[in-house]
Order: sequence, then structure tokens, then C-alpha cells
Amino acid sequence: MNAADPQFELRSTPDRIRHAVMFELMLVAIFVPLGAYFFDQSMLRVGALGIGLSLVAMASNYLFNIAFDHALLALHKPLQPRSFRLRALHATLFEVTLLVFSVPMVAYALEIDLLSALLLDVGFLFITPIVTFAYNWAYDVVFPMKVRLPKI
Repeated sequence: MNAADPQFELRSTPDRIRHAVMFELMLVAIFVPLGAYFFDQSMLRVGALGIGLSLVAMASNYLFNIAFDHALLALHKPLQPRSFRLRALHATLFEVTLLVFSVPMVAYALEIDLLSALLLDVGFLFITPIVTFAYNWAYDVVFPMKVRLPKI
């Protein structure tokens, strides 16, 4: 099969929404208590920031994953299976994209300068790609892409 007739169907909109919502709920559950503790901020403040960042991240995640899948097809690469290197590239590119949006939000919400917000975000960048990598791999196992049925 070639890229014009991929072996797997692209994920549906409901599937992509489920993917993004589950991922963000997991991140909020992990990072809000840790953020409140380590940055000596209230759970309410860190929770509000976490929800705001999650909403931005969900929209970014949805659009990024569609663009990533279409880029694979345009490069004549299969959608599945995804190698370790491709998953690592996917997670890294997404996190860099998200930095553009998250640094100003963190600076504003925590009342810190942009450099401090960037340094704080970079700290999360060491953890989040690992979580992203593992989550996407597990998601593909639990919710595999549908195999395209052959045309008759």
C-alpha cells in the first residue's frame, strides 16, 4: 500500500478528543499537587493555571496530531506502527510547540517574569515528554487505529 491508500484510517474527531481529554486530566492530576507544593502556591492558583494550560494544550494537541499524521502521509510514511524515534520526535515537537503558549500563561498566573516562567517550563519539559511518550504508546495499545478495509 502507498501513502495515498494508507493501511490505517486517520483517527476520528471523537477519538482525538478522547485522547486529548484523557491526557490532560492525567497531567492535571499529576502536576497540580506537585506544582502547589514545590512552588509554594495555593492549589486554587495552580489548579486554575493547570486548567488553563490544559485547555490550550488540548486544542494544540488536537491540531498538532492532525498535522503530524498528515505530515507522515505527505512524506509517504505509514501511520502505524510508530518507531521509538518517531514517537520521541512527536513528543518533543509537541512540547516545543506548547512552550510558545505556556510560558506567557505561567508568567502571568504565577506573577513571575518570562525567564523564570521559561525555566519553570523547561523543568516540566524533562518530565512531560516521558509522560507523553508513554501515554501515546499506551493509548495506541488500548485504542488502536482502525485498519482500512481493502477496496473491492
